[in-house]
Amino acid sequence: MAKLKESNNNNSDNDDLVFKALAGADRRKILDLLREAPMTTGEIVKHLKHLDRTTVMQHLGVLERARLIITRKEGRCRWNYLDVSPIQRIHERWIQAYAAPSAAFLSKLQRDLEA
Repeated sequence: MAKLKESNNNNSDNDDLVFKALAGADRRKILDLLREAPMTTGEIVKHLKHLDRTTVMQHLGVLERARLIITRKEGRCRWNYLDVSPIQRIHERWIQAYAAPSAAFLSKLQRDLEA
């Protein structure tokens, strides 16, 4: 039972990190860029001209702690890869669970209106 509580706390803590990471517009832009293809940090900096490299690195750190990106060093380059599994977990836990009753209600409403 203690392991289950610890696991739930870890998921909850990580969900908090995911929500915090997704709250920033610049971090969401980085995720959008990485959805297209993995990028080096330098490439990301070029796309976010309003931010300096240090700020981009800070944003990448937040995304990495939330496990939304995976990084890999290759020589002097740091490659950043999108990991959608935390977003999928959020969807399954929060969005899907709350959307199902609403979808069922709308289907019933449509049937009632058509009758």
